[in-house]
Amino acid sequence: MKTIGLLGGMSWESTVSYYQIINRVVKQRLGGFHSAKCLLLSVDFAEIETCQAKGRWDDAAAILADGARRLERGGADFMLICTNTMHKVAPQVAAAVSVPLLHLAEVTADELLRRGMTKAALLGTRYTMEEDFYSGVLQRRGIEVLTPDAEDRGMINDVIFQELCMGRIEDASRQKLLSVIDGLRRQGAQGIVLGCTEIGLLVRPQDTDAPMLDTTLLHATAAAELALDC
Repeated sequence: MKTIGLLGGMSWESTVSYYQIINRVVKQRLGGFHSAKCLLLSVDFAEIETCQAKGRWDDAAAILADGARRLERGGADFMLICTNTMHKVAPQVAAAVSVPLLHLAEVTADELLRRGMTKAALLGTRYTMEEDFYSGVLQRRGIEVLTPDAEDRGMINDVIFQELCMGRIEDASRQKLLSVIDGLRRQGAQGIVLGCTEIGLLVRPQDTDAPMLDTTLLHATAAAELALDC
């Protein structure tokens, strides 16, 4: 079994889900007392969020690159950035180490295409929805990407940072996101990409019949399967 390196803490709420999913997949595959071999480097999210808010992406990249090097020295065979937004600096993180980086957007594109979906809605932080570091990966794979309008992008961003990253799950916010999802489906979205690792904590499969892709679930599952593919 390969050792998984997890760059987490962005936020720790969703990193918990990564750890749970990875270990559940390994147990399902191997049975008995088996669990995943993994290393976790959990950053102080306040430092990362400050870099995001001030546009200091090079500083954020340096923090994660340092974490990646520590994971490699610890014996990680490959690693994950356990958040969608910080894939903005994925090239810098990947360049800092000699082991592979399992890119979340590539995993998402794989699943969309596996399901035959070539038009998808992307929900996430303002950075993820408005810049091309994530949507560009999907588009290069032949997937058309829809995003909410500016007002709804602001609302979703606020829900992520002011509620979900603080461990708050509000039903009123769930209803707002479900309304946005309905609107995107009417625009032709075949699937809804929950492109923030916290959104899956709020919008659940039982809340809508829209085909949803929980990127935390996809990324963590892909990591467990890669670790077992020896």
